[in-house]
Amino acid sequence: MAFSDRKVFVVGGSRGIGAAIVRRFAAAGATVIFTYAASVTAAVQLAGETGAQALQADAGVRDALIAAIRDAGPIDIFVYNAGLLVFGDPLTLDADEVDRMIDVNVRGAYFGSVEASRLMPEGGRILVIGSDTADSMPFPGLAAYVLTKAAMQGMARGLARDLGPRDITINVIQPGPTDTDMNPADGPRAAGMLGPMAIKRYGTADEVASLTLYLAGPQARGITGAMHTIDGGFAA
Repeated sequence: MAFSDRKVFVVGGSRGIGAAIVRRFAAAGATVIFTYAASVTAAVQLAGETGAQALQADAGVRDALIAAIRDAGPIDIFVYNAGLLVFGDPLTLDADEVDRMIDVNVRGAYFGSVEASRLMPEGGRILVIGSDTADSMPFPGLAAYVLTKAAMQGMARGLARDLGPRDITINVIQPGPTDTDMNPADGPRAAGMLGPMAIKRYGTADEVASLTLYLAGPQARGITGAMHTIDGGFAA
């Protein structure tokens, strides 16, 4: 029960990596609040399973996200996991879909992190789930997506400086191919994903959640403004 005195707020926690993070923190004794956008059934089931509180809030709508975080009160650990993937020929991609992805992946991560930090006590933790594609992109069609993930790196480096005097750390966790609904290990893109990997298997959501707990714990108090890749060597 290492986190029994901590309040954890997870943005995008109803499915996949987010749900694994909610489960791990809840099992470690934390008070957990998580948001979801549209996955009502999954959110209700996860809340019932873990005792966490589920809040419906669209991470791409700035005022709604800020209000949800503010209303939660002081947060010890903030995890931003919400994310969208839009891919295809940049000459033909729908501009509105790209804007929506930027709203969720970049603006939501920035405004959410800043709002969470307002009342965060000293020693707080901010963790953003990014992607190893910010460091290596071997496939075409993902320029807009990679733009959003690379932006998280700059944000983390900057906020590390801004929040460091309060002993608040911010880190980016960069998964590679991970077995989730968005990119299943038995999906049509799996063979191509495995090709560049040094370890020829998909990662699991629980592996990413384990790294999240490590970076949120007291042993990681000196780690900030850093990128932590967990991708089986995809970007090596």
